[in-house]
Amino acid sequence: MAQYKKQQQDIRFEKHLTLTNNIEEVPQLAAFVDEVCETAGLDMSTTTNMNIALEEAVVNVMSYAYPSGSVGEVQIDALLANKELCFVIRDKGKPFDPTAQDEADTTLSLEERPIGGLGIYLVRQLMDSINYERIDGQNVLTLRKKL
Repeated sequence: MAQYKKQQQDIRFEKHLTLTNNIEEVPQLAAFVDEVCETAGLDMSTTTNMNIALEEAVVNVMSYAYPSGSVGEVQIDALLANKELCFVIRDKGKPFDPTAQDEADTTLSLEERPIGGLGIYLVRQLMDSINYERIDGQNVLTLRKKL
């Protein structure tokens, strides 16, 4: 219990955003990430990288998690604690572990390279850690950046 209380005290900032699986809502995500990064005191370059990583991950959920034509939610939590910025992306779509996908082979030419895979490659390059879990019927993707 004492451990939990200590962790709670270390939280400097916490914010939540819920979007539907509609690509037109991506500007709301960008504004959310900008606000979180500004509060964390990140520079413009790091903020841009966070926006790229989050957009890649969230647009993948919007595009593939739910059956075509159905409406689903994507929940994004941001947490700033212990010199680390953490984004948790949750959806109730079909199970999909992006961390289990093979690394994109960036040495291949565009013609030789299979379609897809670059988004998670970008996220892996921009974040310090990525973790996927399937919890209570939800995909839970956690992206961490050390500050």
